[in-house]
Amino acid sequence: MAAFEQPAVIDTEKLMGFVFRAVDEVGATLNTALVVMGDRLGLYRALAGGGPLTPAELAERTGTAERYVREWLNAQAAGAYVDYDPDSGRYTLPAEHAVALTDESSPAYLPGFFQIALGSVLDSPRITEAAQTGEGIGWHDHGPDVFDGCERFFRPGYNASLVSTWLPALDGVVAKLQSGATVADIGCGHGASTILMAQAFPASTFVGSDYHGGSITTARQRAAEAGVSDRVRFEVAAASSYSGSDYDLVTMFDCLHDMGDPVGAARHVSQSLSADGTWMIVEPAAGDRVEDNFNPVGRAYYGFSTLLCTPASLSQDVGLALGAQAGESRIRDVVTTAGLNRFRRVSETPFNLVYEARP
Repeated sequence: MAAFEQPAVIDTEKLMGFVFRAVDEVGATLNTALVVMGDRLGLYRALAGGGPLTPAELAERTGTAERYVREWLNAQAAGAYVDYDPDSGRYTLPAEHAVALTDESSPAYLPGFFQIALGSVLDSPRITEAAQTGEGIGWHDHGPDVFDGCERFFRPGYNASLVSTWLPALDGVVAKLQSGATVADIGCGHGASTILMAQAFPASTFVGSDYHGGSITTARQRAAEAGVSDRVRFEVAAASSYSGSDYDLVTMFDCLHDMGDPVGAARHVSQSLSADGTWMIVEPAAGDRVEDNFNPVGRAYYGFSTLLCTPASLSQDVGLALGAQAGESRIRDVVTTAGLNRFRRVSETPFNLVYEARP
């Protein structure tokens, strides 16, 4: 490896600007763990609507140690997550921040985002090793923070948009669901999307599938708790071999890009659809050009793609590794290569793009 040769002239101001930006990045990285800590200990929930509180008051309300809480609050104040009043020594969680940090019904709810990020970072040493050989790391090889955080991050967006916006954007699908349709939800994880659709459309039946057995166990438990087990079945199956045929609707939520052989999965979708069936594909928001994704969402997704999505695809047969920022053109190529010639974008959010594909 060639030695670094320092330029004759260094712009000191530019250098130090980068150094302090990097310091801010380290603080943000550490804050990922602090947000998960605050979520698990109930610190944000106690602050929400609680008015200005001292560390001792917050510790008493949450059954935690005051010295830890004081340091945690100072870190939150330094990062502008909470407001600090130096005269009273009290801390306040702004109402808007409380929505993002405590309201699980809000599409802006963020703790799951931090949780999956923490799980990804904790697993990063193995990804670093894999990057030297080109080997993959399967989704199933990660820890619970990745699985739980993934569901907690995406579920609020599904709750906000799936039934109210995304499904109605598909041609004729809602009418079928209302009268009684058969639906396959592929790569369903913990079953949040499957159960949400089942609750909204009681005349229809649903089959959720995922290759990760642990997620399917959780999905079955969630379906029982939601009271929809009579209309929802979950199975352990790869995307290219899930059971059933003549489906009115097949769905994939934020998982097509993770698959080793997305074209093979798309071919299986094509074979499993009824003659006038619909495939709904929900993917991370992304532009077709790399530079289109140089924004906060794209940056986060490229990070997740490096640590989760690309390794997951490389661990499977074919290992196409589309990446989380595949973009519409690459998703279209996958769909049309599989023989589904009708493809269009039907909806979008800051975090997702929604596509309709049909025979």
